[in-house]
Amino acid sequence: MNFSQTYTNFITSLSKLKDLPLLFMRLILAYGFFNPAKMKWQDINSIADWFKEMGIPAPIFSAYLSAGTEALGVVLLVLGLSTRFITIPLIILLLVAIKTVHWTNGFEAGENGYEIPVYYTIMLLTLFIYGAGKISLDYLLIQKMKRRTIKKITSQTHSSAVAI
Repeated sequence: MNFSQTYTNFITSLSKLKDLPLLFMRLILAYGFFNPAKMKWQDINSIADWFKEMGIPAPIFSAYLSAGTEALGVVLLVLGLSTRFITIPLIILLLVAIKTVHWTNGFEAGENGYEIPVYYTIMLLTLFIYGAGKISLDYLLIQKMKRRTIKKITSQTHSSAVAI
């Protein structure tokens, strides 16, 4: 077996694993949002006060909105359900966090900089573009809808043929 054949076989084998990184991204993001969501819900009034100090509009509403978005994000990312949908508010949440909390600290994560939120944003953007992958409820629901559509088209075609 020559190098070209070996390389082709290797790439073909790797392509069978292409949905694993999407699953890992979802799980890592869910883990990353879990503690901030939990912390916000444990003392939502303190979060609202903190938001008010930072000048975030409607701080009480914003505290509930961010805590709810993070908590919903955890659940949907773990399940791989409505993945593309939940990435949008999570990206917005991260961009607000970068601007209001992390930007003045610089890039470094160790200095509470915007490094980690940028990584999360890139992973969320990847999920927005590629979707949740085959290891998800999104994939199972899409497959079910495709089967129903094919079944419906087949029965309509069959009915039309019988009528003629």
